Amino acid sequence: MDRFHEMQVFLAVAEEEGFAAAARRLNTSPPSVTRAIAAMEQRIGTQLLARTTRSLHLTEAGQRYLDDCRRILAELDEAEEAAAGSYSIPGGQLTVTAPVLFGELYVAPVMGDYLDRFPLVSINALLVDRVVNMTDEGVDVAVRIGHLQPSLQQAIKVGEVRRVVCASPAYLDQHGRPQRPEQLREAKLVTSSSSQRVSEWTFIDGGQPLKVPIEPRLVVTANNAAINLARLGWGMTRVLSYQVAAAVAAGELELVLEDFEPAPLPIHVVFQQNGRVPAKVNTFVNFLSQRLGQDPALNAATKRRA
Repeated sequence: MDRFHEMQVFLAVAEEEGFAAAARRLNTSPPSVTRAIAAMEQRIGTQLLARTTRSLHLTEAGQRYLDDCRRILAELDEAEEAAAGSYSIPGGQLTVTAPVLFGELYVAPVMGDYLDRFPLVSINALLVDRVVNMTDEGVDVAVRIGHLQPSLQQAIKVGEVRRVVCASPAYLDQHGRPQRPEQLREAKLVTSSSSQRVSEWTFIDGGQPLKVPIEPRLVVTANNAAINLARLGWGMTRVLSYQVAAAVAAGELELVLEDFEPAPLPIHVVFQQNGRVPAKVNTFVNFLSQRLGQDPALNAATKRRA
């Protein structure tokens, strides 16, 4: 068994935390996995895995060796992909993630146009309202809304969105347009629990944070449901500006309390840059960044016209 294959076996055992699971992942037998690890430990002259009848875990030397194996195997993959031309010609599967509604409204159309231009690429789109770990889930490109944590990933800012309060003109004509955030306590509110359930909304008043307790009469699990209820005149909701840009432009929803909005949230296109960037990633990042950066609905400067 060559050393690269031994490394792949060791990596599978460490990540699956077991010989049987590693064998299934590698489509081989548990005894062959056991023999490979034993031969590796004998050749190296140290124990890499501590085994008991109930558990398996890395030794200190095993953890260091695991980190080296990952690096070496990644460099090997990179060399093979470079030889195959993946760094000059876009091709292969690209995995992209974005929030659900943002992905449906803004990313999906871009993906379709991109695939038409680059026929050797296929895309797997993971549209979820959670922060996906790009390394663990094999994601090439992510769209993030909000402030980023420091990381080794590269990020390109493509726009900003606002947190807006809105309702239908009919609802506001009947119940009045609030002039201050505190008046929301008297309004019929519908909120979404798609990300987290909140008990207060934060505004800015005279440069200082203003927290307003809210008691929504209706909580739904999807932003679209809250937006549709507001469009139908049932009550008021708070969402991100891009989510209601079309409804506001059509006169179906009206924004209120704009002078009290907190600072806008940035939108970034994020990608991993460990050495050379494959052509499929580089071209898609450029394609997506250009399209999103040109969309007026993602520009917080259009506040009064959103």
